[in-house]
Amino acid sequence: MRAWQVPSVPDVPGTAPRPVVHDTATGKPVDPTGGEERAALYVCGITPYDATHLGHAATYLSFDTLGRVWRDAGFEVEYAQNTTDVDDPLLERAARDGVDWRELAASQIDLFRRDMEALRVLPPDDFVAVTDEVERIAEAVAFLQETGYAYAVPTPESAGDDLYFDVNRPTEAWSLGDESGLDRETMLALSAERGGDPDRAGKRDPLDPLLWRAARAGEPSWDSAVGPGRPGWHIECSVIAGDRLGLPISVQGGGSDLVFPHHEMSAGHAAALAHQPLAQAFVHTGMIAYQGEKISKSLGNLVTVRGLLDDGADPRAIRLALLSHKYSDDWEWFDTELTSATTRLATWDAWASGSDAGHADDAAEVIARVRARVADDLDTPGAVAAVDTAIAGGTAVTPDLVDLVDALLGIRVG
Repeated sequence: MRAWQVPSVPDVPGTAPRPVVHDTATGKPVDPTGGEERAALYVCGITPYDATHLGHAATYLSFDTLGRVWRDAGFEVEYAQNTTDVDDPLLERAARDGVDWRELAASQIDLFRRDMEALRVLPPDDFVAVTDEVERIAEAVAFLQETGYAYAVPTPESAGDDLYFDVNRPTEAWSLGDESGLDRETMLALSAERGGDPDRAGKRDPLDPLLWRAARAGEPSWDSAVGPGRPGWHIECSVIAGDRLGLPISVQGGGSDLVFPHHEMSAGHAAALAHQPLAQAFVHTGMIAYQGEKISKSLGNLVTVRGLLDDGADPRAIRLALLSHKYSDDWEWFDTELTSATTRLATWDAWASGSDAGHADDAAEVIARVRARVADDLDTPGAVAAVDTAIAGGTAVTPDLVDLVDALLGIRVG
């Protein structure tokens, strides 16, 4: 599937330090590349409806920053992202609005592309629609069934059986709770809240996740190695990440609402399929609130990139506003966020358009400081503060410094 246009990224003399990120699974900072010069990144993509709200944007900007600092440090970066273009929430939204689910998905994916281009997010090398991978995913489910990791649950409303993953069957590279560190009571609550079906009769364990949903009347389905139907949610990312990037990948990324069950179960599927961990590190972005509640499609309290752009916002200011917060923090969006970012951007533009008064040596020190901050667990607020301090202190405007702001923060000033 087509991604979006690649923004220009300047080459800046020198290199960033080797980046470290916070691994949710261990709670520690790690170099997720294991000392190698190749970095493989997989970020869970959107379910294409109500795109692109600020929670989406903040997540993809965070991992865009990781890709940028890896490249600045001299790494070869491979990046894959899916889009879940068939799933219950999408089907429910299409039915509610009286539109074909395929048309809704296509229109929202196109909107997402345009928003990513406006924000100058580097596109994935592989932008993968789940509907293009159904056959391959079904083959993986069939393998799990053959090896005893998948089992059938009778389904009265279908001619076939639903297939579930046995979370208690031992694997070499995963056991339940390894990635999330959660207790069982919390897992059960989150499973019910986030797309699981812990009360489904016939399952071996309430936490066992769906691998394959047998065909139902009125629902999309595909003929496959495991019969007519469609994939479950978690197996999609396991298969796409493994096929496109090889396992283990360096970083599995997404919002913190994916820690459980999505990333936990994706890791379990990958271990059963490949006898390898899914990722060296699991990295998660915080949740953004608006009007006192987490930005959520279900709550309808969405602030969208397109809405802000249509109201005249500079996309650079949107990017700057989001990067001014630590990627892993939960925080609340207020309208003043954009006002403050617009004012800061005007100051940066005026500085970059001015004379070269100041000391070039100071500019070199600022370049080193910005690189250090972004390499240290994507500390973009620290990098933004370093630029602010440089401007306030009269640091020289040099082409390299302007280029670095572009290369690492994705903001072209001047």
